[in-house]
Amino acid sequence: MNSFEAEVIVVGAGPAGSAIAAYLAQAGHEVIIVEKSGFPRDKICGDALTPRAVKELGFLGMETPESEGWHPNRGLRLIGGGHRLEIDWPDIDGTPNFGLTKPRMTMDEAFARHAQRSGARLFEQVKVMSPDIGDDGWIRGVHASGTDHRGRRVGPDAHFTAPIVIAADGVSSRLAVAMGLEKRDDRPMGVAVRAYHSSPRHADDYIESWVEMRSGTAAGESEALPGYGWLFPLGDGTINIGAGLLDSSPEFGSIDFRAMMGKWIADMGHEWGIDETTSLGPIKSAALPMAFNRTPHFHKGLLLVGDSGGMVNPFNGEGIDYALESARLAAEVISTYSRFPQHVMRRKLQEYPSLLGDSLGGYFSLGRVFFRHYRPPLPHALRNQVRYGC
Repeated sequence: MNSFEAEVIVVGAGPAGSAIAAYLAQAGHEVIIVEKSGFPRDKICGDALTPRAVKELGFLGMETPESEGWHPNRGLRLIGGGHRLEIDWPDIDGTPNFGLTKPRMTMDEAFARHAQRSGARLFEQVKVMSPDIGDDGWIRGVHASGTDHRGRRVGPDAHFTAPIVIAADGVSSRLAVAMGLEKRDDRPMGVAVRAYHSSPRHADDYIESWVEMRSGTAAGESEALPGYGWLFPLGDGTINIGAGLLDSSPEFGSIDFRAMMGKWIADMGHEWGIDETTSLGPIKSAALPMAFNRTPHFHKGLLLVGDSGGMVNPFNGEGIDYALESARLAAEVISTYSRFPQHVMRRKLQEYPSLLGDSLGGYFSLGRVFFRHYRPPLPHALRNQVRYGC
Protein backbone atom coordinates (compact mmCIF):
# COMPACT_ATOMS: atom_id res chain seq x y z
CA MET A 1 0.00 0.00 0.00
CA ASN A 2 1.24 3.46 -0.90
CA SER A 3 1.06 6.12 1.81
CA PHE A 4 0.94 9.89 1.41
CA GLU A 5 0.81 12.69 3.97
CA ALA A 6 -0.32 16.30 3.69
CA GLU A 7 -1.76 19.10 5.78
CA VAL A 8 -5.08 18.91 3.93
CA ILE A 9 -6.65 16.22 1.75
CA VAL A 10 -9.32 17.27 -0.74
CA VAL A 11 -11.62 14.56 -2.09
CA GLY A 12 -12.92 15.63 -5.49
CA ALA A 13 -11.43 17.94 -8.13
CA GLY A 14 -14.51 19.79 -9.30
CA PRO A 15 -14.67 23.58 -9.00
CA ALA A 16 -15.07 23.54 -5.20
CA GLY A 17 -12.34 20.98 -4.54
CA SER A 18 -9.84 22.48 -6.95
CA ALA A 19 -10.56 26.00 -5.70
CA ILE A 20 -9.95 25.22 -2.03
CA ALA A 21 -6.82 23.27 -2.97
CA ALA A 22 -5.54 26.25 -4.97
CA TYR A 23 -6.22 28.71 -2.16
CA LEU A 24 -4.48 26.55 0.43
CA ALA A 25 -1.50 25.76 -1.79
CA GLN A 26 -1.10 29.45 -2.57
CA ALA A 27 -1.00 30.06 1.19
CA GLY A 28 1.86 27.58 1.58
CA HIS A 29 -0.01 24.50 2.76
CA GLU A 30 0.73 20.95 1.61
CA VAL A 31 -2.42 19.85 -0.21
CA ILE A 32 -3.39 16.61 -1.92
CA ILE A 33 -6.42 16.32 -4.22
CA VAL A 34 -7.86 12.85 -4.83
CA GLU A 35 -10.08 12.62 -7.94
CA LYS A 36 -11.82 9.39 -8.93
CA SER A 37 -11.93 10.25 -12.65
CA GLY A 38 -9.29 11.28 -15.13
CA PHE A 39 -9.36 14.57 -16.99
CA PRO A 40 -11.00 15.62 -19.18
CA ARG A 41 -14.29 14.40 -17.78
CA ASP A 42 -17.88 15.56 -18.10
CA LYS A 43 -20.36 16.78 -15.52
CA ILE A 44 -24.06 17.51 -16.00
CA CYS A 45 -24.40 21.27 -15.67
CA GLY A 46 -25.55 24.41 -17.44
CA ASP A 47 -21.89 25.35 -18.02
CA ALA A 48 -22.56 28.98 -17.02
CA LEU A 49 -20.83 31.26 -14.54
CA THR A 50 -22.68 34.36 -13.33
CA PRO A 51 -20.75 37.56 -12.55
CA ARG A 52 -20.77 36.43 -8.93
CA ALA A 53 -18.82 33.34 -9.97
CA VAL A 54 -16.53 35.30 -12.31
CA LYS A 55 -15.64 37.46 -9.31
CA GLU A 56 -14.56 34.32 -7.46
CA LEU A 57 -12.29 33.39 -10.37
CA GLY A 58 -10.56 36.71 -9.85
CA PHE A 59 -9.95 35.89 -6.19
CA LEU A 60 -8.45 32.58 -7.31
CA GLY A 61 -6.17 34.25 -9.82
CA MET A 62 -7.58 32.24 -12.73
CA GLU A 63 -7.36 33.65 -16.23
CA THR A 64 -10.27 33.13 -18.62
CA PRO A 65 -9.15 33.89 -22.19
CA GLU A 66 -11.62 33.33 -25.01
CA SER A 67 -8.87 31.42 -26.81
CA GLU A 68 -9.24 28.71 -24.15
CA GLY A 69 -12.99 28.39 -24.53
CA TRP A 70 -14.25 30.93 -21.99
CA HIS A 71 -17.19 32.60 -23.77
CA PRO A 72 -18.41 35.91 -22.27
CA ASN A 73 -22.01 37.09 -22.14
CA ARG A 74 -23.42 40.49 -21.30
CA GLY A 75 -26.63 39.57 -19.51
CA LEU A 76 -29.67 37.40 -18.99
CA ARG A 77 -32.73 37.04 -21.19
CA LEU A 78 -35.79 36.09 -19.12
CA ILE A 79 -38.81 34.49 -20.78
CA GLY A 80 -42.10 33.58 -19.13
CA GLY A 81 -45.60 34.72 -18.30
CA GLY A 82 -45.89 36.36 -21.68
CA HIS A 83 -42.85 38.51 -20.97
CA ARG A 84 -39.44 38.61 -22.62
CA LEU A 85 -36.78 40.79 -20.99
CA GLU A 86 -33.11 41.33 -21.77
CA ILE A 87 -31.26 42.55 -18.70
CA ASP A 88 -27.58 43.42 -18.83
CA TRP A 89 -25.38 42.36 -15.96
CA PRO A 90 -24.99 45.51 -13.84
CA ASP A 91 -21.88 47.52 -13.12
CA ILE A 92 -21.24 46.95 -9.41
CA ASP A 93 -18.01 47.85 -7.65
CA GLY A 94 -15.87 44.73 -7.34
CA THR A 95 -18.11 42.52 -9.49
CA PRO A 96 -17.53 42.01 -13.23
CA ASN A 97 -20.33 43.11 -15.56
CA PHE A 98 -20.15 39.91 -17.61
CA GLY A 99 -20.76 36.21 -17.21
CA LEU A 100 -18.93 33.27 -18.77
CA THR A 101 -19.77 29.90 -20.27
CA LYS A 102 -17.47 26.94 -20.82
CA PRO A 103 -18.34 23.23 -21.08
CA ARG A 104 -17.68 21.33 -17.87
CA MET A 105 -15.68 18.84 -19.94
CA THR A 106 -12.92 21.46 -20.09
CA MET A 107 -13.92 23.82 -17.28
CA ASP A 108 -13.23 21.35 -14.48
CA GLU A 109 -9.83 20.51 -15.89
CA ALA A 110 -9.01 24.23 -16.01
CA PHE A 111 -9.76 24.45 -12.28
CA ALA A 112 -7.74 21.32 -11.51
CA ARG A 113 -4.70 22.45 -13.50
CA HIS A 114 -4.85 25.84 -11.78
CA ALA A 115 -4.72 24.04 -8.43
CA GLN A 116 -1.69 22.09 -9.63
CA ARG A 117 0.06 25.23 -10.80
CA SER A 118 -0.66 26.71 -7.38
CA GLY A 119 1.23 23.84 -5.76
CA ALA A 120 -1.38 21.19 -4.96
CA ARG A 121 -0.69 17.53 -5.76
CA LEU A 122 -3.40 15.92 -7.88
CA PHE A 123 -4.05 12.17 -7.99
CA GLU A 124 -6.37 11.30 -10.88
CA GLN A 125 -8.29 8.02 -11.24
CA VAL A 126 -7.94 7.36 -7.53
CA LYS A 127 -11.22 6.59 -5.78
CA VAL A 128 -11.71 7.12 -2.06
CA MET A 129 -13.14 3.94 -0.58
CA SER A 130 -13.58 4.94 3.07
CA PRO A 131 -12.51 7.46 5.69
CA ASP A 132 -9.73 6.66 8.13
CA ILE A 133 -11.25 7.44 11.51
CA GLY A 134 -9.22 7.67 14.70
CA ASP A 135 -10.16 6.31 18.11
CA ASP A 136 -11.60 9.71 19.02
CA GLY A 137 -14.02 9.58 16.09
CA TRP A 138 -12.26 12.29 14.07
CA ILE A 139 -11.24 11.72 10.48
CA ARG A 140 -7.50 11.54 9.94
CA GLY A 141 -7.31 10.54 6.29
CA VAL A 142 -8.85 8.33 3.62
CA HIS A 143 -8.33 4.88 2.15
CA ALA A 144 -8.33 4.85 -1.65
CA SER A 145 -7.73 2.66 -4.67
CA GLY A 146 -6.68 3.22 -8.26
CA THR A 147 -9.38 2.89 -10.93
CA ASP A 148 -9.52 2.50 -14.69
CA HIS A 149 -11.38 4.78 -17.10
CA ARG A 150 -14.63 2.95 -16.31
CA GLY A 151 -14.23 3.43 -12.58
CA ARG A 152 -13.32 -0.20 -11.92
CA ARG A 153 -10.95 -0.84 -9.06
CA VAL A 154 -7.55 -1.84 -10.38
CA GLY A 155 -5.23 -0.82 -7.54
CA PRO A 156 -2.83 -0.17 -6.09
CA ASP A 157 -4.42 0.77 -2.79
CA ALA A 158 -3.33 4.00 -1.15
CA HIS A 159 -3.62 5.66 2.24
CA PHE A 160 -3.75 9.45 2.49
CA THR A 161 -3.37 11.07 5.90
CA ALA A 162 -3.99 14.64 7.04
CA PRO A 163 -5.52 16.36 10.08
CA ILE A 164 -8.08 18.09 7.85
CA VAL A 165 -10.12 16.48 5.06
CA ILE A 166 -12.38 18.26 2.58
CA ALA A 167 -15.45 16.55 1.11
CA ALA A 168 -15.80 17.96 -2.40
CA ASP A 169 -17.14 14.75 -3.90
CA GLY A 170 -20.48 16.00 -5.14
CA VAL A 171 -24.16 15.52 -4.50
CA SER A 172 -23.97 11.93 -3.20
CA SER A 173 -20.77 12.58 -1.18
CA ARG A 174 -19.90 9.07 -0.16
CA LEU A 175 -17.28 10.46 2.19
CA ALA A 176 -19.78 12.62 4.08
CA VAL A 177 -22.24 9.73 4.28
CA ALA A 178 -19.50 7.48 5.65
CA MET A 179 -18.97 10.09 8.37
CA GLY A 180 -22.66 9.96 9.28
CA LEU A 181 -23.83 13.01 7.33
CA GLU A 182 -26.94 12.05 5.37
CA LYS A 183 -28.88 14.47 3.18
CA ARG A 184 -31.74 16.34 4.81
CA ASP A 185 -35.24 15.53 3.60
CA ASP A 186 -36.54 18.92 4.77
CA ARG A 187 -34.54 20.73 2.08
CA PRO A 188 -35.47 21.05 -1.60
CA MET A 189 -33.94 18.76 -4.20
CA GLY A 190 -34.04 19.22 -7.92
CA VAL A 191 -33.29 17.26 -11.06
CA ALA A 192 -31.77 18.81 -14.17
CA VAL A 193 -31.39 17.43 -17.69
CA ARG A 194 -28.96 18.78 -20.24
CA ALA A 195 -28.10 18.34 -23.91
CA TYR A 196 -25.82 19.98 -26.45
CA HIS A 197 -26.99 21.21 -29.84
CA SER A 198 -25.29 22.94 -32.72
CA SER A 199 -26.87 26.36 -33.23
CA PRO A 200 -26.36 29.42 -35.44
CA ARG A 201 -26.79 31.49 -32.26
CA HIS A 202 -23.91 29.83 -30.43
CA ALA A 203 -22.26 33.24 -29.83
CA ASP A 204 -25.37 35.05 -28.57
CA ASP A 205 -24.64 37.87 -26.11
CA TYR A 206 -27.19 36.65 -23.56
CA ILE A 207 -27.77 33.47 -21.64
CA GLU A 208 -31.46 32.60 -21.71
CA SER A 209 -33.67 31.48 -18.83
CA TRP A 210 -37.21 30.24 -19.42
CA VAL A 211 -39.11 30.51 -16.15
CA GLU A 212 -42.11 29.08 -17.99
CA MET A 213 -41.79 26.45 -20.73
CA ARG A 214 -44.62 25.71 -23.14
CA SER A 215 -45.56 23.14 -25.75
CA GLY A 216 -48.05 23.11 -28.60
CA THR A 217 -50.96 20.67 -28.39
CA ALA A 218 -52.70 18.64 -31.08
CA ALA A 219 -55.57 21.12 -30.90
CA GLY A 220 -53.24 23.94 -31.82
CA GLU A 221 -53.20 25.39 -28.31
CA SER A 222 -50.29 26.02 -25.97
CA GLU A 223 -49.85 24.22 -22.67
CA ALA A 224 -47.42 24.88 -19.83
CA LEU A 225 -44.72 22.33 -19.12
CA PRO A 226 -43.47 21.71 -15.57
CA GLY A 227 -40.17 23.18 -14.43
CA TYR A 228 -37.87 25.78 -15.93
CA GLY A 229 -35.47 25.79 -18.87
CA TRP A 230 -32.28 27.39 -20.12
CA LEU A 231 -30.27 27.92 -23.29
CA PHE A 232 -26.65 28.95 -22.80
CA PRO A 233 -24.49 29.83 -25.83
CA LEU A 234 -20.97 28.39 -25.66
CA GLY A 235 -19.36 30.32 -28.51
CA ASP A 236 -17.90 27.20 -30.14
CA GLY A 237 -20.75 26.39 -32.52
CA THR A 238 -22.84 24.81 -29.77
CA ILE A 239 -25.32 25.67 -27.04
CA ASN A 240 -26.17 23.99 -23.75
CA ILE A 241 -29.92 23.48 -23.42
CA GLY A 242 -31.54 22.05 -20.34
CA ALA A 243 -34.47 21.93 -17.96
CA GLY A 244 -34.93 21.53 -14.24
CA LEU A 245 -37.68 20.52 -11.86
CA LEU A 246 -37.93 20.71 -8.07
CA ASP A 247 -39.31 18.02 -5.80
CA SER A 248 -42.06 20.44 -4.72
CA SER A 249 -43.66 19.97 -8.13
CA PRO A 250 -46.54 17.46 -8.36
CA GLU A 251 -44.88 16.02 -11.48
CA PHE A 252 -41.59 15.30 -9.72
CA GLY A 253 -40.72 11.62 -9.89
CA SER A 254 -43.12 10.85 -12.73
CA ILE A 255 -42.12 13.24 -15.51
CA ASP A 256 -40.40 11.94 -18.64
CA PHE A 257 -37.69 14.59 -18.95
CA ARG A 258 -36.60 13.50 -22.40
CA ALA A 259 -40.13 13.74 -23.75
CA MET A 260 -40.59 17.10 -22.04
CA MET A 261 -37.38 18.45 -23.60
CA GLY A 262 -38.54 17.20 -26.99
CA LYS A 263 -41.86 19.03 -26.66
CA TRP A 264 -40.18 22.23 -25.55
CA ILE A 265 -37.63 22.18 -28.36
CA ALA A 266 -40.38 21.47 -30.89
CA ASP A 267 -42.20 24.56 -29.63
CA MET A 268 -39.33 27.08 -29.44
CA GLY A 269 -36.39 25.47 -31.21
CA HIS A 270 -36.84 27.57 -34.35
CA GLU A 271 -35.66 30.59 -32.35
CA TRP A 272 -32.23 28.99 -31.93
CA GLY A 273 -32.20 26.92 -35.11
CA ILE A 274 -32.33 23.61 -33.24
CA ASP A 275 -34.36 20.43 -33.58
CA GLU A 276 -33.77 16.70 -33.25
CA THR A 277 -31.25 16.80 -36.11
CA THR A 278 -28.95 19.32 -34.37
CA SER A 279 -28.48 17.24 -31.22
CA LEU A 280 -24.84 16.40 -30.46
CA GLY A 281 -25.43 13.63 -27.97
CA PRO A 282 -27.85 12.11 -25.50
CA ILE A 283 -29.81 14.01 -22.88
CA LYS A 284 -28.20 13.46 -19.47
CA SER A 285 -29.53 14.12 -15.98
CA ALA A 286 -28.21 14.96 -12.53
CA ALA A 287 -29.55 15.77 -9.08
CA LEU A 288 -29.39 19.32 -7.73
CA PRO A 289 -28.72 19.41 -3.95
CA MET A 290 -30.19 22.68 -2.71
CA ALA A 291 -30.24 25.02 0.27
CA PHE A 292 -27.70 23.27 2.54
CA ASN A 293 -29.34 19.86 2.26
CA ARG A 294 -26.46 18.23 4.12
CA THR A 295 -25.28 19.63 7.46
CA PRO A 296 -23.28 20.33 9.55
CA HIS A 297 -20.65 21.61 7.15
CA PHE A 298 -17.89 20.79 9.62
CA HIS A 299 -17.94 17.47 11.42
CA LYS A 300 -15.02 15.84 13.25
CA GLY A 301 -12.31 17.09 10.93
CA LEU A 302 -14.36 16.95 7.71
CA LEU A 303 -15.39 20.16 5.93
CA LEU A 304 -18.06 20.10 3.22
CA VAL A 305 -17.82 22.40 0.20
CA GLY A 306 -19.97 22.77 -2.91
CA ASP A 307 -22.53 20.11 -3.82
CA SER A 308 -21.47 17.83 -0.98
CA GLY A 309 -22.98 20.41 1.36
CA GLY A 310 -26.05 21.14 -0.78
CA MET A 311 -25.00 24.56 -2.06
CA VAL A 312 -27.21 24.96 -5.11
CA ASN A 313 -29.33 28.11 -5.29
CA PRO A 314 -33.05 27.19 -5.09
CA PHE A 315 -34.00 30.23 -7.16
CA ASN A 316 -32.00 29.53 -10.31
CA GLY A 317 -30.30 26.13 -9.99
CA GLU A 318 -26.84 27.72 -9.99
CA GLY A 319 -24.18 25.97 -7.93
CA ILE A 320 -20.69 26.82 -9.16
CA ASP A 321 -20.54 30.32 -7.71
CA TYR A 322 -21.64 29.10 -4.27
CA ALA A 323 -19.21 26.19 -4.50
CA LEU A 324 -16.39 28.66 -5.14
CA GLU A 325 -17.52 30.89 -2.26
CA SER A 326 -17.63 27.95 0.13
CA ALA A 327 -14.13 26.96 -0.96
CA ARG A 328 -12.81 30.45 -0.29
CA LEU A 329 -14.44 30.67 3.14
CA ALA A 330 -13.22 27.23 4.17
CA ALA A 331 -9.70 28.02 2.98
CA GLU A 332 -9.63 31.23 5.00
CA VAL A 333 -10.55 29.40 8.21
CA ILE A 334 -8.12 26.55 7.56
CA SER A 335 -5.25 28.90 6.72
CA THR A 336 -5.86 30.84 9.91
CA TYR A 337 -6.04 27.93 12.34
CA SER A 338 -4.55 24.76 10.81
CA ARG A 339 -1.16 25.22 12.48
CA PHE A 340 -2.53 25.94 15.93
CA PRO A 341 -2.43 23.16 18.57
CA GLN A 342 -4.85 20.42 17.62
CA HIS A 343 -7.46 21.17 20.28
CA VAL A 344 -7.50 24.85 19.32
CA MET A 345 -7.63 24.10 15.59
CA ARG A 346 -10.55 21.72 15.98
CA ARG A 347 -12.52 24.26 17.97
CA LYS A 348 -11.78 27.14 15.61
CA LEU A 349 -12.71 25.21 12.46
CA GLN A 350 -16.27 25.35 13.80
CA GLU A 351 -16.30 28.93 12.53
CA TYR A 352 -16.66 27.70 8.95
CA PRO A 353 -20.37 26.75 9.14
CA SER A 354 -21.13 30.11 10.75
CA LEU A 355 -19.31 32.03 8.02
CA LEU A 356 -21.10 29.96 5.39
CA GLY A 357 -24.46 30.60 7.00
CA ASP A 358 -23.80 34.33 7.20
CA SER A 359 -22.89 34.42 3.50
CA LEU A 360 -25.52 32.14 1.99
CA GLY A 361 -27.92 30.97 4.69
CA GLY A 362 -30.48 33.76 4.51
CA TYR A 363 -30.78 33.50 0.76
CA PHE A 364 -31.13 29.73 0.86
CA SER A 365 -33.71 29.94 3.66
CA LEU A 366 -35.82 32.30 1.57
CA GLY A 367 -35.51 29.90 -1.33
CA ARG A 368 -36.76 27.00 0.80
CA VAL A 369 -39.87 28.95 1.77
CA PHE A 370 -40.50 30.07 -1.80
CA PHE A 371 -40.24 26.63 -3.33
CA ARG A 372 -42.29 24.93 -0.68
CA HIS A 373 -45.15 26.49 -2.63
CA TYR A 374 -43.34 26.63 -5.97
CA ARG A 375 -44.91 28.32 -8.95
CA PRO A 376 -42.90 29.55 -11.94
CA PRO A 377 -41.92 33.14 -11.00
CA LEU A 378 -42.60 36.01 -13.36
CA PRO A 379 -39.49 37.57 -14.85
CA HIS A 380 -39.78 40.72 -12.72
CA ALA A 381 -39.46 38.55 -9.62
CA LEU A 382 -35.95 37.59 -10.75
CA ARG A 383 -34.74 41.11 -11.48
CA ASN A 384 -32.99 41.41 -8.12
CA GLN A 385 -30.85 38.36 -8.89
CA VAL A 386 -29.63 40.03 -12.06
CA ARG A 387 -29.09 43.29 -10.21
CA TYR A 388 -26.55 41.57 -7.99
CA GLY A 389 -25.13 39.31 -10.68
CA CYS A 390 -26.19 36.10 -8.98
